[in-house]
Amino acid sequence: MNDRYDPGYTGDQYELVGYDEYGQPVYRQIPAQQTQTYDPYAQQGQPGPQGQQQGYGYDPYATAGQQPPSYDYGTGRQQPGPSYGSYDPYATGTHQGGPGPHDPYGQNAAGAGTAQQPRVAEQTAHIPQQAGPADEEASGRQEPDYHTEQFAFVEEPDGNSEDVIDWLKFTENRTERREEARRRARSRIVALVVVLALAAAGGVGYLGYAGKLPGLSSDDSTPGTATAAGAQKRDVIVVHLHDTKGGGTSTALLVDNTTTKRGTSVLVPNSLALTSDDGTTTTLAKSVEDDGSDGTRDALDSALGTDIQGTWRLDTPYLQNLVDLVGNVDVDTDTEVPDPAAKKKGTAPLVNKGRDQTLSGKAAVAYATYRAPGEAQSAQLERFGQVMQGVLRKVSSDPQAATTTIQTLAQILDPSLTDKDLGSFLAGLSDLAKGGDYKTDLLPVQTDGTLSAQASAGVVRNVLGGTAKSPDKDAAVSVSVQNATGVKGNTEKARVVLLNGGFTFLEGGTAGAAQATSEVVYADAGDKANAAEVAKTLGLPTGSVGKGKISANADVAVVLGQDYKP
Repeated sequence: MNDRYDPGYTGDQYELVGYDEYGQPVYRQIPAQQTQTYDPYAQQGQPGPQGQQQGYGYDPYATAGQQPPSYDYGTGRQQPGPSYGSYDPYATGTHQGGPGPHDPYGQNAAGAGTAQQPRVAEQTAHIPQQAGPADEEASGRQEPDYHTEQFAFVEEPDGNSEDVIDWLKFTENRTERREEARRRARSRIVALVVVLALAAAGGVGYLGYAGKLPGLSSDDSTPGTATAAGAQKRDVIVVHLHDTKGGGTSTALLVDNTTTKRGTSVLVPNSLALTSDDGTTTTLAKSVEDDGSDGTRDALDSALGTDIQGTWRLDTPYLQNLVDLVGNVDVDTDTEVPDPAAKKKGTAPLVNKGRDQTLSGKAAVAYATYRAPGEAQSAQLERFGQVMQGVLRKVSSDPQAATTTIQTLAQILDPSLTDKDLGSFLAGLSDLAKGGDYKTDLLPVQTDGTLSAQASAGVVRNVLGGTAKSPDKDAAVSVSVQNATGVKGNTEKARVVLLNGGFTFLEGGTAGAAQATSEVVYADAGDKANAAEVAKTLGLPTGSVGKGKISANADVAVVLGQDYKP
């Protein structure tokens, strides 16, 4: 509402335009020339008090002829002004001489039928942070005419916005495709590098295992080499298979190389020449029979340069029980084995020839000890090695379980090897055999019982980590005996006779065909007398003695013919 304010002592009039931030009223000055007098209390056609027409400037409290000076709010100085009187907006009731209530807007006059006075345009003062007059028509100020379409840019989307979004999406997609392509390229490169590294590692490993890598080969015995054969850690035990029915023994060295993580069964022929405790030369078969486990173990250590930790005597009944305990064995058999219990010809063989033949305990024993007529002992040793490797694949890899299996056999073991030690040792070899890191090698022994240079450079050095050593030349005269009589037992009879005569017996095997006459051959002239003594000991005629070529390890070689009479 636009109330007017009269300070009471000037002729200037002020109008209420609002309130400041503290709630105080704010006024503005109405110019003098625009001021009109209006008697709100006068009725139409009636004079005011004292016979005068009263207007807006009438001050009922001012005395006649007196007018207070006006005050300039802009300059702060008082100025004289015309005497229009003043209007008290806070007065109540009726004016003197004028009936009716207080009506600052002239509502009463309009209601009385008088014409409303036209309003003069006024200058509106600028008041910061203050709303304008409430009554726009009374103040005469025209506010700017704003329309919503002037702010259309706020609500209406830009026509180019869709293009911008599409461009951003295209840029983002292209960036993602580039990053994806880079990531795939990096993945391919990493995969290729890994494959090449694995291939290189595999090649180096194979060369190292095959002994073809300079400086890393197991053949390299140079001191200080990390993988030199002599520096590798090995656990070795010797196992003797005793054939309780057919007679004879079969020997193998079980090697666990803890450095290279590989296992090996080294098959040792019975003809290997050894030095007995008394310094005489003997064979492995004779040493097992005469010297027992301790003497044979020491003799093998001397001949092969090894360190055997224990001896496992395995009689054929225990081998049969062991195979049955582990649940049979699978072997690639190289021959048929007849059933020893068969009484009729044409009975089906106990062991068939072929791959992946499943052998029970009885069949495994028959295959491991089988030696065909005229066949070298090495063939029978190979079969024994197959059965042992098949057993190792079936034994538990858990040391406790393997020990329980050995204890179940209830066999009396050599004092050098307890059941717990044997069970743990077999469990380690079983783990290697199941993983494909196990093999079987035959120790190449010449007919005279000595080891060739190939054996020394191969099996003895690489597998056993030792050095071959032949018996001393000062030992007893060694005699190699080959049976050509056609009677299998004549070899053993000749061995007994020679050993009783103070000679060293070397088994020369069995000839492929029978020979009518016997032969006693020597190579050195100094051995002529020894050859004659051998012929005499065996009961052979002196005419059978002659000079010829024999093996390097034997002093005298004998071929028993059909004229030999034990």
